[in-house]
Amino acid sequence: MTELADDLTALSAVRLLDGYRRGGFSPVDVTRAALRRAEEIQPELNAFVRLFTEDALERARASERRWRRGEPCGLLDGVPVTVKDLLLLRGAPTLRGSRAIDPAGGRWDEDAPAVARLREHGAVFLGKTTTPEFGWKGVTDSPLSGVTRNPHDPTRTAGGSSGGAAAAVARGAGPLALGTDGGGSVRIPAAFCGIFALKPTYGRVPLHPASPFGTLAHVGPMTRDAADAALLMDVIAVPDSRDWSALGPAPESFAAGLADGVHGLRVAYSPSLGGQVAVRPAVAAAVRRAVERLAGLGAYVEETDPDLTEPVDAFHTLWFTGAARAVQRLSRKQREGLDPGLREICAAGARCSALDYLAAVDVRTDLGHRMGRFHDRYDLLVTPTLPITAFEAGAEVPKGSGHHRWTGWTPFTYPFNMTQQPAATVPVGTDADGLPIGLQLVAARHRDTLVLRAAHALYEAGVATGG
Repeated sequence: MTELADDLTALSAVRLLDGYRRGGFSPVDVTRAALRRAEEIQPELNAFVRLFTEDALERARASERRWRRGEPCGLLDGVPVTVKDLLLLRGAPTLRGSRAIDPAGGRWDEDAPAVARLREHGAVFLGKTTTPEFGWKGVTDSPLSGVTRNPHDPTRTAGGSSGGAAAAVARGAGPLALGTDGGGSVRIPAAFCGIFALKPTYGRVPLHPASPFGTLAHVGPMTRDAADAALLMDVIAVPDSRDWSALGPAPESFAAGLADGVHGLRVAYSPSLGGQVAVRPAVAAAVRRAVERLAGLGAYVEETDPDLTEPVDAFHTLWFTGAARAVQRLSRKQREGLDPGLREICAAGARCSALDYLAAVDVRTDLGHRMGRFHDRYDLLVTPTLPITAFEAGAEVPKGSGHHRWTGWTPFTYPFNMTQQPAATVPVGTDADGLPIGLQLVAARHRDTLVLRAAHALYEAGVATGG
């Protein structure tokens, strides 16, 4: 073995696969190192609901045999990956952060589409990562699993709702993670934890069972960098008959054109959505420096704002009714044990009428129309991912912020779930406390490869840093 075991947890999936090809180390070496790291960080960060130690080592040994024969079974053979505990994974219960779900109450014999594709490509499942109850908020704590903490400062939140996934990737417990994003849930924790994440175009990655939050919900990769995300997308962005709303086959590999750069791209830079958002100075400065680098790489950058008239009321209607639907079949006793904030939004959702819901759909439709016209003029929109860095763990909103719900501090993320556009977060620096800052890249629907290409350019230029 030519690599030290401790170094293996710092390698990207692309580099791991290269090591397997060269025989520098094996999937068993890598899996053992990743499992050891997961066990080390769990007491401090609480990133995992459960680890699959024996199963992971068994899959790694099978992968090692295939690599020795020169016959890997897929694009990710032997690469460790984690799965958010909202997604089905065969052989393990999916508890969704809730005590209301009985671990013994289901057959647990089915993979979600993205998980099935990972299995087919030989990935090694390390474990299921934490989520708030039913994925309802932008931080990760739940009555079932407690508080998930930030790898850069455990007194701070990891973000959410894919907070366990982000913390795991950031600390080397597997280079790849599957998360879900209904209002920012891969981008928020990735930005807080200093890794890369992509919310693909809606339907690009199939989902089954359907989310109670409907077409706001996306499945996306959380990774060390854009190249790893492109590799993961080539595996999971495959049609599945169980998702009637899934898109057809992707027109090309997500890695195709990854290195083409940003020269000639038309980039709209909106530092605060036209003054609607108060962005912390350290965040604003880091994002501006990265945008200036995009210009230096040949992009045509214009400071301008999309017409995002505050859509939070419509989003709340869509989100709260989805939450109400998620718990509709629970008994009164089960509902009493839910996260108090979840109970609040479920009650609000239950009060909405069908006409309220359809009015919110109208707002969403208009927002999508406006963003479609905006991207007739601009290839990319760049914003901060979040206006702040990670705040205290265990709270839905920052203390003293005046916000009541998590949407108050995520104004850059949830609108693009309403419009179904691809959006990624790239780490572009830290604040004075060493907390990561994220830059968001948004493109028109179906232009996921463009988002990945621009993100990769930032990594290649040294602006973005690995998790």
